[in-house]
Amino acid sequence: MRMIFVNLPVKSVAASRAFFGALGYGFNEQFSNEETACMVVDENIFVMLLEHQRFRDFITGEISDATKATEVLTCLSADSRAEIDDILAKALAAGAKPWKPVLDMGPMYGCSFQDLDGHVWEYMYMDMAAIGDAMPAAAGA
Repeated sequence: MRMIFVNLPVKSVAASRAFFGALGYGFNEQFSNEETACMVVDENIFVMLLEHQRFRDFITGEISDATKATEVLTCLSADSRAEIDDILAKALAAGAKPWKPVLDMGPMYGCSFQDLDGHVWEYMYMDMAAIGDAMPAAAGA
């Protein structure tokens, strides 16, 4: 079974835990401490939120300032348009900044925002029944 661990530098693990907790995410305490939080996205998908000092242990060079330049765009799927609207409302209420306008392309619907540290998060719902045979063309195939 393949797993993914996205590692993100954060200024405050406590603030990031509160922010992502408000969006409904849980944390694996076995891999969390005062400077690290292991956010569980799904069974095999985790986001390691690492305070800057701890993040430096894993990199060479400088930590990118996500409030000034986009270093990554993390896109997660959603089960419905309502879930998109709900997650955006929760994120903004928890302190996120809007990033791009809501995307409404018929069967594809999504939102995006910047978290407390400026990392860009996007959530996308795709109505596969409505997309049908158009998906390969839409994906550039």
